[in-house]
Amino acid sequence: MTAHLLTKNHQLDLHKLKRILLIEDNDANRMLLSDYLSYCGYIVQSLSNGNTLLSTIEKFQPKLMLLDLKLPDIDGYSLLEQIRQTPGLSKIPIIVVSAFAFKADQERAMNLGASHYFVKPVNLNTLILTIEKELAYNRYI
Repeated sequence: MTAHLLTKNHQLDLHKLKRILLIEDNDANRMLLSDYLSYCGYIVQSLSNGNTLLSTIEKFQPKLMLLDLKLPDIDGYSLLEQIRQTPGLSKIPIIVVSAFAFKADQERAMNLGASHYFVKPVNLNTLILTIEKELAYNRYI
């Protein structure tokens, strides 16, 4: 029975590690990514804007974020910078998924603290591999 409880506790811990916050204003992109991530076993919370980001982070406690840079209410770069400067949030990996394809956009996001940068349309298999690597790496930090 103890082994069964340990297995259940281990499963609960794994579920905590699989919490992804998706910030994407395009409904179709948000639904596609959310559904695909859920299908892959992740627990996904999605937002269409940055208004409630900090309160959502506090409640949901994501282990990783996917961030679009072009949001209706706030510049994604500003949001990225704000997250990186907030104690307790600065270590959460942020993967940018954006239509901004210029090298300058990518460099700016990476300099502000993004872990990775994907240009839309994104290869979902590559995105999942990157998410898995980030979560595995950050599990031990």
